[in-house]
Amino acid sequence: MSEQVVTYVIENEIAVITINNPPMNPLIVAVREQLTAIMDELAEKLDEVKAVILTGTGKAFVAGADIKSFPELTPETAKDRLRNGRPMYLKFEQFDRPVICAINGYCLGGGLELAMSCDIRIASSKAQFGQPEINLGIIPGGGGTQRLPRLVGAGIAKELIYTGKFISAERAAAIGLVNTVVEPENLMDEAKEMAVLIASKPVLAVRAAKEVINHGLNMTLHEGLDLEALHWSYLCGTEDQKEGAVAFIEKRKPKFVGR
Repeated sequence: MSEQVVTYVIENEIAVITINNPPMNPLIVAVREQLTAIMDELAEKLDEVKAVILTGTGKAFVAGADIKSFPELTPETAKDRLRNGRPMYLKFEQFDRPVICAINGYCLGGGLELAMSCDIRIASSKAQFGQPEINLGIIPGGGGTQRLPRLVGAGIAKELIYTGKFISAERAAAIGLVNTVVEPENLMDEAKEMAVLIASKPVLAVRAAKEVINHGLNMTLHEGLDLEALHWSYLCGTEDQKEGAVAFIEKRKPKFVGR
């Protein structure tokens, strides 16, 4: 049995997942499998969870893949590797609740691809970001060529992928790769504060917003507007929508129940 290198706790409807495979938290098989298993477990506990925080320990969030195995790769085994790894990223991207990535240090290669699969990224001022796969004679294979340009635009994505260079947390924020940058000692407090704020919102509306945004990115504007209207109309039949409107009129805090 593999050593447990990924753990999670649930407190006050916030699940905190921690990758603990020092010093660099590479995406070895055990990490990928345990992340996937934990997301499956959380999917069965949605009544207990309204937001998720993903983070790492030490000086890295995730500093890429386990490169020691790369020299033996063939086109066939490489394809299998990517096929087996893709579901992990999708578990985060498609999870029923918002996922906040708290990036404490190096966020490189597969680590950046994992962070980009989350909804919101908060970075320590000491964090560094990059897609350095070009230095190994390959390209990103866990979604970097697709998610990065969707976040920062094609030009900047090409710059980072073609050069393989690292960028600071401040540059990452400037190009829209991360939402905010905080001092290292404030990272988890900032992530938890945002998670608590999201958890206070009506869960059906938050879920709908995530689904519409994610799917709308791959649609035409007209199709996306139709999808938005479909979810907006559905939400107008929920108890939470009535409660939100009445609470606003009565100038009081709404009490959402998830129905």
